[in-house]
Amino acid sequence: MSSSALTLITITEPHDDRVADYVRLRDVSLRRSLEAEHGLFIAEGEKVIRRALEAGYPPRSFLLAPRWLDSLADALAAHPDVPIFVVSEALAEEITGFHVHRGALASMRRVTGRAMTDLLDLQQLVVREDVLDRTSGGCAEDRVVAPQIDRARQRSRIAVLEDLVDHTNVGACFRSAAALGVDAVLVTPRCADPLYRRSIKVSMGTVFQVPWARVDSWPADIRLLKEAGYVVAGMTLGEGAITLDELVAENHQRLALVFGTEGHGLTAKTDRLLDRRVTIPMMHGVDSLNVAASSAVAFYATR
Repeated sequence: MSSSALTLITITEPHDDRVADYVRLRDVSLRRSLEAEHGLFIAEGEKVIRRALEAGYPPRSFLLAPRWLDSLADALAAHPDVPIFVVSEALAEEITGFHVHRGALASMRRVTGRAMTDLLDLQQLVVREDVLDRTSGGCAEDRVVAPQIDRARQRSRIAVLEDLVDHTNVGACFRSAAALGVDAVLVTPRCADPLYRRSIKVSMGTVFQVPWARVDSWPADIRLLKEAGYVVAGMTLGEGAITLDELVAENHQRLALVFGTEGHGLTAKTDRLLDRRVTIPMMHGVDSLNVAASSAVAFYATR
């Protein structure tokens, strides 16, 4: 479907109430207030918008520069009742307070998040595949025999982001988690919002692909991870830590990797509840990696 078949609303004033969702996107305190009140988040860029739609998030509206109307026409046509606001790129910058270099934004409704217990239940499922009995030589008598267990799915990796305050780091951790096969992410109560615009953008929309949940009680809920069979390993510079290579050599089937806040690392309460304390050995006097970089290294090593 071409853009000519869509119902478009041209916006010419930055203070038009119809585009209130997009006003001053750089103001974190304003976004938190607005998102808490209306239950929304902002997706930026064609790829991110598509991933949010594919993940089942309902759109409230679209804010697009004219050049995106044709390339997004199929996605727009799938939501015929959702307003499509067309603006110049200069006006988009005036409305949002920053240069919308991708020229495409969507206001999306949040959906009810997963509970940590639901996410752990999901990880407990063992994928089964029907195996076709080929003894009949591929004839009509082929039959499906008893399901077989896919042993590879018994191996599970979960990341826990403890109190990360930087939205960029949260988004980068999600992108690495998606790219390197982490099954799920848990974020603690004080961790930055994975659905904040900056987090989504840095993650390239992978926050919509990796199952995640916000933990209700931390670090007490480490108990739930252990009850689900996970070895809980915290990345730390503390005394008594084993190396990441040593952790890999232990070859745990179920492993939860905990990453602490940017400034001080893991909290003392969390540290006392860990099964393993793990460090990435450094060289040339460097004491540590940024949390986003260390997560990528740990995800790859323990995949």
